[in-house]
Amino acid sequence: MQIQTPDWVKHAVFYQIFPDRFAKSKQPRKKIFHNVTWEDWEEMPTLQGYKGGDLWGILEQLDYIESLGINAIYFTPIFQSASNHRYHTHDYYQVDPILGGNTAFKELLDAAHTRNIKIVLDGVFNHSSRGFFFFHDVLENGPYSPWVNWFKIEGWPLAPYTGDVPANYGSWAGNRALPEFNHDNPEVREYIMEIAEYWIEFGIDGWRLDVPFEIKTPGFWQEFRDRVKLINPEAYIVGEVWGDSREWLDGTQFDGVMNYLFAGAVIAFAAGDRVVLEQVQSRDYKPYPPLFAAEYAAKIQELLELYPWEIQLTQLNLLASHDTARLMTIAGGDKDSVILATLLLLTFPGAPSVYYGDEVGLPGGIDPDCRRVFPLESTWDRDIFDTHRQLIALRHQYPCLRVGDYKTLYAQGELYIFARRLKNERGNEELIIAVNAGTVSAQANLDVADLHSLPEKLLYGNAKIEWSEEGETKTLSLDVAPRSGCILGVAK
Repeated sequence: MQIQTPDWVKHAVFYQIFPDRFAKSKQPRKKIFHNVTWEDWEEMPTLQGYKGGDLWGILEQLDYIESLGINAIYFTPIFQSASNHRYHTHDYYQVDPILGGNTAFKELLDAAHTRNIKIVLDGVFNHSSRGFFFFHDVLENGPYSPWVNWFKIEGWPLAPYTGDVPANYGSWAGNRALPEFNHDNPEVREYIMEIAEYWIEFGIDGWRLDVPFEIKTPGFWQEFRDRVKLINPEAYIVGEVWGDSREWLDGTQFDGVMNYLFAGAVIAFAAGDRVVLEQVQSRDYKPYPPLFAAEYAAKIQELLELYPWEIQLTQLNLLASHDTARLMTIAGGDKDSVILATLLLLTFPGAPSVYYGDEVGLPGGIDPDCRRVFPLESTWDRDIFDTHRQLIALRHQYPCLRVGDYKTLYAQGELYIFARRLKNERGNEELIIAVNAGTVSAQANLDVADLHSLPEKLLYGNAKIEWSEEGETKTLSLDVAPRSGCILGVAK
């Protein structure tokens, strides 16, 4: 079977937005809330408070998003819900009125598409919420409800709010606020398929699937893929799976997963012993203990061999998300760790994803702290911001960074060097990327006979470079400053 994944994803740079926290509309809009008292925008976020960010605010920031070089946005859930993160879905057909409703979303979607920016929504299909109409009917009418078999009812009465008696229904991670669907019920299955189809027809470019591994019903995700791809063969289907995902990446289900295996390895190498353990120990992606270059190279090689190449190119690579602490805080405020990790992210096969605010050095511990509002420009870290803009621009400029092969050239001590190579109509495009995660300068002499060119122009960063040729042997001598990296290309 030939695996097919959406071509546009291979060339995408994603921006992940938590809608309540990114931007509030500054224009007069028809809102249902005029005198609501939101949580103060600049104060630290709380578990249950709303900041009042909306989709119109995001629409007004599309110039900024586009200027970064972003050409795809992944939104955490936007459907009607009684939570600021909206994983407690009330109505899968209605965008939350706090965000501006379906009208605001259509306006944003059209404006994004005009700029060739794709939009991927979060699909929370394992569980709903206590406020979901069908479950609410069961709460009101008990065994007489026509929707009883839509959920995993275990007995009566149900106890959706009382913690000292059994809930009597299955819920995600034992959270009574999140009743699980009974996916073995054909009506439930059809309902979810129709939601997926509805929004693809509406114009979205794909689905990010929340905890898809919780749905065990045979054939469920295969049917989901078939029905979504029938409407739009280029729709992106990406699952939230934190570990080895071969079970779902066989070409019949997802196009990729959120690549936490990559995130863990990159942070362990780039931040090393600076990692603040209490910010990562409760999460599954293990960005510790520190990795030396050879260990990092081994992990990356293992990861690249885990899935077919067509899948590697549509993985969603990330350093942080709404479910993790932000890298700045994980690294104890060390800016170099963020810059080195960003270099590795934006030169790796697959679609890089930047969590809103990370591009300006926004800190934040595990949630809710990682869900802070987008910061005032006066507080931005300009070095981190400039790094993102420069590296994203280079990724767009050089196809080898997107679809070229990946070859480790050197991995000793804390110096890691690799090449991205692509043969195309313009010849052999080859870049060399070096990262020195150590605190002293690092030198390497590389025999790179299998390179067709001599990449000697510094496209990014600083290093001392010297090429020598003797017969068929081409040797690169590279001296990389401490806690820095570089990209070498051929002068054009």
